[in-house]
Amino acid sequence: MTTETTKAKSPTVKKVPAKKATKSKTKEVGFEEALWDAANKLRGSVESAEYKHIVLSLIFLKFISDKFEVRKNAIVAEYGNEYVDMVDFYTMENVFYLPEESRWTFIQINAKQDDIAVKIDSALHSVEKNNKALAGALPDNYFSRLGLDSSKLSALIDTINNIETIANECDKSEEDIVGRVYEYFLGKFAASEGKGGGEFYTPKSIVTLIADMIEPFSGKIYDPCCGSGGMFVQSLKFINSHNGNQKNISIYGQEYTTTTYKLAKMNLAVRGISANLGDVAGDSFFKDQHPDLKADYIMANPPFNQKQWRADNELVDDARWAGYPTPPTGNANYAWIMHMISKLSEHGTAGFVLANGSMSSNTSGEGDIRQKIIENDLVDCMIALPGQLFYTTQIPVCLWFISKDKKGNDEKGLLKRRDRQGETLFIDAREMGSMVSRTLKELTNDDISKITETYHVWRGEELSSHSELDSESKYQDIAGYCKSASLADMKANDYVLTPGRYVGVAEIEDDGIPFETKMSELSKTLYSQLNQAKDLDKAIRKNLEALGYGE
Repeated sequence: MTTETTKAKSPTVKKVPAKKATKSKTKEVGFEEALWDAANKLRGSVESAEYKHIVLSLIFLKFISDKFEVRKNAIVAEYGNEYVDMVDFYTMENVFYLPEESRWTFIQINAKQDDIAVKIDSALHSVEKNNKALAGALPDNYFSRLGLDSSKLSALIDTINNIETIANECDKSEEDIVGRVYEYFLGKFAASEGKGGGEFYTPKSIVTLIADMIEPFSGKIYDPCCGSGGMFVQSLKFINSHNGNQKNISIYGQEYTTTTYKLAKMNLAVRGISANLGDVAGDSFFKDQHPDLKADYIMANPPFNQKQWRADNELVDDARWAGYPTPPTGNANYAWIMHMISKLSEHGTAGFVLANGSMSSNTSGEGDIRQKIIENDLVDCMIALPGQLFYTTQIPVCLWFISKDKKGNDEKGLLKRRDRQGETLFIDAREMGSMVSRTLKELTNDDISKITETYHVWRGEELSSHSELDSESKYQDIAGYCKSASLADMKANDYVLTPGRYVGVAEIEDDGIPFETKMSELSKTLYSQLNQAKDLDKAIRKNLEALGYGE
């Protein structure tokens, strides 16, 4: 939904076609709650934090099985039964070949058996063994090890069996099912386990906004804390929706948590997305598995305000913050920023989510680092987002966009965009978003379009998806919403990057009623209310006296 200011003063650009509507929110929530209720039946049999991995492994198995069955039927229809077990006929369409004991139908038939946990482990092992792309991605003897109650596990299988994991013929866009369930489950557990607000799958609307801002058409994409791989999935969706070529993109990532690392590999594998996530799960600060990488695009949602990420004597002279003060041990926000800056190519752009404190904190030298980043003219755009966008925290967050080349030249030295050296765009989007539940907000397609159009008009791009911008499409500051600020402006604001400091207050539209008339009407209303108050006081006194409590 747009505000009146949006309708009246939004920059004039040619609209990007609206995205095709997906299933209703009610149905999506019902889908996730059904899984949650079924998983909750395992309570007592397994630690609560394990629920999500049980569900996600089974969802994954059903997903690849459903895709297998679709491909199998297509092979039979086109070639006959003779070729149904030829692996190449599946891999050519990015479908995993599944032996009979690995198929969902086999699991479903045996769901009531006492050894169903063993059969699931065997199925997952067989899938990984027969598909090299899944090496190291699937749980190893996970279900057997947990000692799950077979009847409760059977009930969970029945619930998952009723879920459609394949898009219908009218809508070919595959939803990030594994990632969405992961987000929902981790959100449920984070409240009770005390996990940081950023340690989960990033909400789709935020990932979409980042992708639409940086437009990752070709080159290397990197995410140093990739979670379940949602940033990569959305990048590929952006390319497909703009008629790009996936072959022009190379994906690099890293994830610290082993179970999440496996999930990311599963999430990408089911889409046929090839990615280098490192050989194992690992800490990007202490076990950087892409030391020589220079990425064209970086998309990330680092853990918010990560504490004690290093000891006092560790990484003090690390090359990643050469020329800058060393990031403090008590908060990793600026360590993540410096890590990403060090990974950017000469013309690279990064977009990432951080807690709002990163825009203004002066604790332990963070202000000095931010000042240096600003003085080096790396901050391209800052966006203040509303609260309640995440399952696990209601705090508002911000988006940083870092550019190594604000001059706008491409690799051949040709002007690709307006020269914005010495300038930073500030956007205040705190009033945007629409509530999709009692506690959860989501940026709408209109919100995302408004923000990205403002940014791309400001950049004055002549290529990419904005090659058809009208010659009259010129950026203008809008009070209360956006402001193009200079380095001098930021210096005057003590190098604080909070958009509210720059965009000011939205203009109040004149309703045409003279001040004297308004004041007269307001005065009449006030006197009337004061008289009503006197009457109420008398009535209260009278009632108290009747009860024997008079003065």
